[in-house]
Amino acid sequence: MFIQTEATPNPATLKFLPGRAVLPSGTLDMPNRQAAAQSPLAARLFDIPNIAGVFFGSDFIAVTKTEGEWQQIKPAVLGAIMEHFMSGAPLVATDAAAPVTDAEFFDAADAETVATIKDLIETRVRPAVANDGGDITFRGYKEGVVFLHMKGACSGCPSSTATLKHGIQNLLKHFVPDVVEVRPM
Repeated sequence: MFIQTEATPNPATLKFLPGRAVLPSGTLDMPNRQAAAQSPLAARLFDIPNIAGVFFGSDFIAVTKTEGEWQQIKPAVLGAIMEHFMSGAPLVATDAAAPVTDAEFFDAADAETVATIKDLIETRVRPAVANDGGDITFRGYKEGVVFLHMKGACSGCPSSTATLKHGIQNLLKHFVPDVVEVRPM
């Protein structure tokens, strides 16, 4: 098994590509050891010193470190990923509860605007963010402000503010004139 690695805009996060599907659909963010209990692989990764977060995408695993150099941490992460996939163990424990998601909020009168915002996020923003080892989801809309939740490599990334303000905000303002600002949540 050959696992490729890619840098992300977040220097604390490295993207691991095992060359096979990781999650059949959606994403799974495990920002701490407690959340990682739902996945044998994530739990194994959190056993490695200085691991602060694990994020599963469709074909990648993004791992975030607290400190240390990737050249010392990367071999242990590669070994854990390889051992997991070679064992045939499930990625997520079958008895794990479904992740709790925050409810979306917006006024019913804004439903059409929200539908357009969600479509733009799904078709234009999420694929680009996934390339950087993360994910972004819609959380709410109120008085022209769009609230988004950043996960994986995007969470805590030094360039996430620029991504939100200059990239996503400009895109949404261009297509949805009612949008005045984008904020993280």
